[in-house]
Amino acid sequence: MGSISFVEEEEARNELPEEFEPYVKDWFNGKFDELTPPQKHSFELIHEGENSLISAPTGSGKTLSAFLSILNELFLLGEEDELEDRVYAIYVSPLRALSNDIHRNLEVPLEEIREEAEENGVDMPEVRHAVRTGDTPSSERSKMLETPPHILITTPETLGIVLNAPKFREKLKNVEYVIVDEIHSLSDNKRGTHLSLSLERLQDMADTDPTRIGLSATQAPIDEIAEFLVGYENRESRGCNIVDVAASKDMDLEVLSPVEDLIHTEPDIVNGNMYRNIHEMVQDHTTTLIFTNTRAATERVVKNLKRKWPDRYEDNIGAHHSSMSREKRLEVEEALKNGELEVAVTSTSLELGIDIGYIDLVLQLSSPKGVSRAIQRIGRSGHKLHEEAKGRVLVMDRDDALECTVMMRSAKDDELDRVRIPEAPLDVMAQHVVGMGCNRKWNVEEAFETIRQAYPYRDLEREDYDKTLKYVAGEYAGLEDQHVYGKIWIGEDYPEGEVPEPENLPDRDQDSPVEDDLVFGRRGKMTRVIYMTNIGTIPDESAFNVYTRGNEKYVGTLDEEFLDRLTKGDIFVLGGDTYEFQYARGMKVYVDSRPERSPTVPSWYSEMLPLSYDLGKKVMEFNGKVTDQLDMGADLEDIEEWVHGNYYVDENTASSILSYVDEQKRYVGEVPREGKLVIEKTFDDSGKMNLVFHSIYGRRVNDALCRVFAEVLSKRVDANIGIVVDDHGFVLIAPRRPVDIERLVEDVADVDLRDVLKRAVRKTELMKRRFRHVASRALMILRNYKGNKKSVGKQQMKSHFLLSAVEDIDPDFPILKETYREIMEDHMDVEHAEDIMEEVREGDMKVEVIETDVPSPFAHNLVLQGQSDVVRLEDKKKRLQKLHKRVLNRIGESVED
Repeated sequence: MGSISFVEEEEARNELPEEFEPYVKDWFNGKFDELTPPQKHSFELIHEGENSLISAPTGSGKTLSAFLSILNELFLLGEEDELEDRVYAIYVSPLRALSNDIHRNLEVPLEEIREEAEENGVDMPEVRHAVRTGDTPSSERSKMLETPPHILITTPETLGIVLNAPKFREKLKNVEYVIVDEIHSLSDNKRGTHLSLSLERLQDMADTDPTRIGLSATQAPIDEIAEFLVGYENRESRGCNIVDVAASKDMDLEVLSPVEDLIHTEPDIVNGNMYRNIHEMVQDHTTTLIFTNTRAATERVVKNLKRKWPDRYEDNIGAHHSSMSREKRLEVEEALKNGELEVAVTSTSLELGIDIGYIDLVLQLSSPKGVSRAIQRIGRSGHKLHEEAKGRVLVMDRDDALECTVMMRSAKDDELDRVRIPEAPLDVMAQHVVGMGCNRKWNVEEAFETIRQAYPYRDLEREDYDKTLKYVAGEYAGLEDQHVYGKIWIGEDYPEGEVPEPENLPDRDQDSPVEDDLVFGRRGKMTRVIYMTNIGTIPDESAFNVYTRGNEKYVGTLDEEFLDRLTKGDIFVLGGDTYEFQYARGMKVYVDSRPERSPTVPSWYSEMLPLSYDLGKKVMEFNGKVTDQLDMGADLEDIEEWVHGNYYVDENTASSILSYVDEQKRYVGEVPREGKLVIEKTFDDSGKMNLVFHSIYGRRVNDALCRVFAEVLSKRVDANIGIVVDDHGFVLIAPRRPVDIERLVEDVADVDLRDVLKRAVRKTELMKRRFRHVASRALMILRNYKGNKKSVGKQQMKSHFLLSAVEDIDPDFPILKETYREIMEDHMDVEHAEDIMEEVREGDMKVEVIETDVPSPFAHNLVLQGQSDVVRLEDKKKRLQKLHKRVLNRIGESVED
């Protein structure tokens, strides 16, 4: 087996491989002046059939880096009259739109190389390429069966389908190349897990050993993503060459603040200056791409620019986000590509590599919450090879300013956030086991080893595999009462095409292992239909209707992701009024009106991207550097000079972040920094105790820590604990009772975080929804059956009964176990939460408890979080100003003393 290795700069070649066909060389040399950095390595590697992961900036010819060697091979076969009617290369993209882009972009080289060959006297057959996704009409699919494309362009979901298409999969048996584009956007989620198993099934089915090629602009840790791409064989990585030239593009970066004082400047002035800054930057550039963090903000920016400058913005500005119709999004993409738009405003939908033409400025409004995401977005500008990418970030509060200051420096230093690849998701495996059984009979041990070749399953426990097999085979007593039936059989080998009678199958105890020498296969003809119509990992989602209890008065709707966040007693805003969440039943949410209460969950919560853990740690490192300079007696002017020399910020931003840290230090003496957990005890206007944990680890880590601390504290004070979770910390809201905070921290450091977290989430809406998603992926709940689509409401009701049933069957039932794993590891970040509490337990992280009568500056956004939903922004700003003024008064008093 091979190793994961980085190609060296001295291995770069400035010319095409000698073995390339003359007409391919003539075409390339006539079209391009030189090879781009990735091409200097990739052409030779792929030509030699070497697995390769190519990390390169946008506009560096990544697509051609992957395809030219393949095209050369196909043209050579055509020239020698050996080009067969089969698929030679599979290109997998996370987006249908990107698949369509690649199809269009391949047409030019295919047509022009063929013309070049004919001019050289070579009679060349057509090299075919085609897109097959969920949008492909059945007539097109039929044509592909008769005349298959040599290059198949598809998505992870459709690849899973074609692997089980009885006739078309025969066209894949000699596939020689697989390209996975934007691999970073797949590796950290279950779509990527699904793809990794599809690739291993393809490897098993093929008579070849396909060369695997991965493409991405931003990825870390890059060696682990390489292992994800190529998988394992005989418990070792198949080996991959990493071409890492992502840092080869220069970036012009700066963080901007619209005003010098982000606290005391009136909101209408801040807002006015922000739009004036946007307008001026747009005027200075040809095409500007503006990223916001929510769909609502995207619409608002477009509307306000048109309103403020009606003569300037009309048909030359467009919005693009996932809630818009596909037709409207395509219209904006085409207008951008054709140079008809001067401004496009988007949330996340234009992050990935869809071809949108020339962009010379990317403007980010507020923090994008991660270094990799910032680089991905800014990299959309300066699309040509030697042009620098230009990015500006406009910050609107001091937390944003801190994040973005550190983020831009990290982007410049190419310090990326690390992706986390889900570990052995049992629901995705269950789905693939059904697909495997539909294709042929599998030996139990053989299938286990094949699954473990996929990187996410390299450490799959045999017990989890056996239990999942037995679930899919319908061997758990009690599931048939819930109308969940076996989809495969497990038993002795039977002649091909025969399905054993149930009485002839082994009578196995649910706790006993499955014997290695047994085989499994599909139970009946409906199994294939069920698999093909329910494949994939993206759950059905829907809006939930909200009613007040008692009179069942309709209030409005909530999206599912927002509902996931709610626990009994949470206060939120809907339609301008505040409500207390009580419970959900089916597709109905029941609440009580609470006009006098402030929200604990902001309305934008479900849309906001979480701060990455890695960036949060860097923010605390920055705080520490500033604090150390203050401790050494440096004045703010000297520190500001240091900031300007090391970070990419304007004067307003530098002033804001330094005054922020300085005020915190002078007021309480403690600033959140690496190696220190600062806990602030304060009281709100209603007299309740607020324990503010200043943990800048991102919302995923803080969500896990917050729920565990709340669970332990609730037992201590015998009361429900309110929680507020944010990227920069969390708040526990409790009755005014004596609490030994140091002892509370010790108790949490000593518990098994996962066990407590399981108890904390068991009765939540998050658990109910996530169980439905997992059960749907595992084909326990069918979204489609016999041509009928089951509504989300019916799925949720079935999920409610199934959850209780599987808990009675086995506390470690695979679908239940996977639900807890997904919540704790994918939705939250329990692993880093455990690391933090281990540092506390081992004494490597110091715990500092402070008490304040007025919350400290770093606590202000936490304690006021969400209140802009109820009060106008101006009123929230006044509350912030009032808190800030009281802090400054305290600082003044302590100085005088």
